Amino acid sequence: MDHHRIIDHVPALRRYARVLTGDAWAADDLVQDTLERACRKWLLWRTGSNLRAWLFTLMHHLYLNQRRGAPPLQVVDIDTLHEGLQAPVRDTDGALDLERCLLRLPADQRAVLLLVVLEDMAYADAARVLHIPVGTVMSRLARARARLRELMDPAAAQAQAPALRRLK
Repeated sequence: MDHHRIIDHVPALRRYARVLTGDAWAADDLVQDTLERACRKWLLWRTGSNLRAWLFTLMHHLYLNQRRGAPPLQVVDIDTLHEGLQAPVRDTDGALDLERCLLRLPADQRAVLLLVVLEDMAYADAARVLHIPVGTVMSRLARARARLRELMDPAAAQAQAPALRRLK
């Protein structure tokens, strides 16, 4: 096994895991679990196929398995806590808002958005990683982008929304 082929993909795996899990420690654990599984199942990878997509597929399946086995999370509406969570305005607020908004997207939309936009994967590769049709990738991506725009700037999203007409 050529370890350099896998090592080249570690930064992308960490980036994807960090946003997917929303926690640095959990992301590092997910990357480690992914790399361990890749080493154990190295013979299953077909030479000449897309190693990056294979690694992301392993990670995605591990993430889903971990979510299934985890106890249900207590849902807290961040908007109701808004007043008590005010922090001083800093230059990093935009990045924090983006991360918070990404975490508010549905998991299926967030996964597609991260693979296509952050990791610059082709639609076909993202479809292979997530085991969904290419058309589903495109529709989830469109919905994720629209929802992210709405979350990042509600006033602009409201202004761009076409007015609804009442039909008789």
